Amino acid sequence: MNLSCLLVLLALAGQPEPAANAHPLKWDKLPPLPDREGFASMFAGTSGGSLVVAGGANFPRGFPWEGGIKAWYDSIFILDRPDGQWRVADEKLPRPLAYGVSVTWNNAVVCIGGSDLKRHYTDVFAMRLVDGRIRFEPLPSLPEPCANSCGCLVGSTVFVAGGMSSPEATTALRTFWSLDLSAPKDKLQWKVLEPWPGLDRSHAVAASLNGSFYLISGFRWKAGEKGEPVRLSPFQTDAYRYTPKDGGGTWQRLVDVPRAVGAAPSPAMTAGASQIYVIGGIDHSVVRPDPSTHPGFPLDVFCYDAAADKWNNVGEMPAGSSRVTAASAVWQDRYLIINGERAPGRRSPDIHAARIAEDKQR
Repeated sequence: MNLSCLLVLLALAGQPEPAANAHPLKWDKLPPLPDREGFASMFAGTSGGSLVVAGGANFPRGFPWEGGIKAWYDSIFILDRPDGQWRVADEKLPRPLAYGVSVTWNNAVVCIGGSDLKRHYTDVFAMRLVDGRIRFEPLPSLPEPCANSCGCLVGSTVFVAGGMSSPEATTALRTFWSLDLSAPKDKLQWKVLEPWPGLDRSHAVAASLNGSFYLISGFRWKAGEKGEPVRLSPFQTDAYRYTPKDGGGTWQRLVDVPRAVGAAPSPAMTAGASQIYVIGGIDHSVVRPDPSTHPGFPLDVFCYDAAADKWNNVGEMPAGSSRVTAASAVWQDRYLIINGERAPGRRSPDIHAARIAEDKQR
């Protein structure tokens, strides 16, 4: 072998291998929500064939470093077609609410926990679109109040991990709960499960793939000089898989994410037999002392290959489109990133839609 060939082989050996069947994402947009500011951490899902989003929070009268006060909302928005127009439902959430977990189950949007300005909640309820109107259905309350959790549906069971117990909390939760939504009404009950073999966290990313629950990245907290919650840096890069089993599931530590992806859209996008796509998210390296100069969040798209236990960078979001604390939903063969923060204190009404090349998204 001559020297040129050897150098080429050595260079190739240093390059990351693509995940099996992983593809860059194709991006487009749905009509933006009819709100100038947009919202962080809405509830989102599908019912009656329509996209239903609700709640959320923003800063309508000035950014937080300018003394602006965060506001929470109770409005419900409905989009019947990807090329249609949003309409505002006559019905409203039971209270202004954001930063909870939402999943779609049995043609309804299940809303779990969340917060307002003063407290975090245990409330769980479903929103169902029937004859153009929203109907609410109560579900069993969480074991304790929480917001900024992550969660997703695995089969008929919703899992919720971590979060914060109150607006003043200076440590995150290390809690893991499940609710089998297919159980008879008189047997619907949250189960308290063994948590992951790692540290407490909020704002983690959840994913559901091949009957397992995935927990990825997140933030930890401490008390600041005035007793206020302050994020610990660096942020978490660890990841875990929970495989449910009769009588109790098992956790497995996975390879770390290449960088922290706290508050990335959750649940994450999945595709094929073994791919999880985590889009954007916050790494401590992008935190700025002066938030007014923040350049926006990272655009990286990471794909986890569950078969190989390996992460790969498979591209970027379109410039300026990265969002955190954004709800996600799957609708009309698209993975949707719904509003969210485009920079600290700055929301967006946009809805970004991703598809897998060759239509392999499920």
